[in-house]
Amino acid sequence: MKYRAMLKQVDGWWIGWLIDLPGVNAQEKSKEACLQSLQIGAQDMLSTPVTFEENTIMAIIEIPEAA
Repeated sequence: MKYRAMLKQVDGWWIGWLIDLPGVNAQEKSKEACLQSLQIGAQDMLSTPVTFEENTIMAIIEIPEAA
């Protein structure tokens, strides 16, 4: 899967976040390390078990890629 990452350099740090996975953020000294931290954060988020309350279901929806 591919996710869109936003990166900016502020005071010697690279700050990044994933637009498509809110909550995945990183701050590193190099751009490459920031991208790697974002990748690890996305993997962690997507592999975290989700618990459900009684009488709830999970539905999977497919969103076509933009042209």
